[in-house]
Amino acid sequence: MRKLAFLAPLGAVLAVAAGPALADPASINVTLGPDLQEKADELGQRDVREQADRLAEVVRRALARDGNLDGARVDLVLTDLKPNRPTFEQLAQRPGLDGHRSVSIGGAAIEGSITTADGRVHPVRYDWFSNSLAEVRGFTTWQDADRAYRRLASRLADGRYVSR
Repeated sequence: MRKLAFLAPLGAVLAVAAGPALADPASINVTLGPDLQEKADELGQRDVREQADRLAEVVRRALARDGNLDGARVDLVLTDLKPNRPTFEQLAQRPGLDGHRSVSIGGAAIEGSITTADGRVHPVRYDWFSNSLAEVRGFTTWQDADRAYRRLASRLADGRYVSR
């Protein structure tokens, strides 16, 4: 009987403490736009799919930290994608490219919508591309695209959905 008397208040405290952690996180869906689907053969289907997954993960992490869009549905469309360095597919198609020395302007464009828990729909639009080779920082294939994802995720967490 004493064990039950001890466990009942403990269970109540844990239930109250876990309340905010049990909030329904935002559901995130990333698809490819028609122009990017056509371009996917040139960039490599695997690379493009990995970038869509990366976008979803970056946005998921940012929204989980913030919690402002708990219960929302985030539908994003990756409309354009440019690598900073050649992808495996591009290297295979063009043997003259150098995977280390070939550098280009990269970035990503994203559109979509957010449906909040109360049913309101907000359009989402964001793009970021390097303006010159001098702005290209880092050594990964998708450095600038990843920068675009992080910036979009930060804006979504702050409630800024459209950029222009």
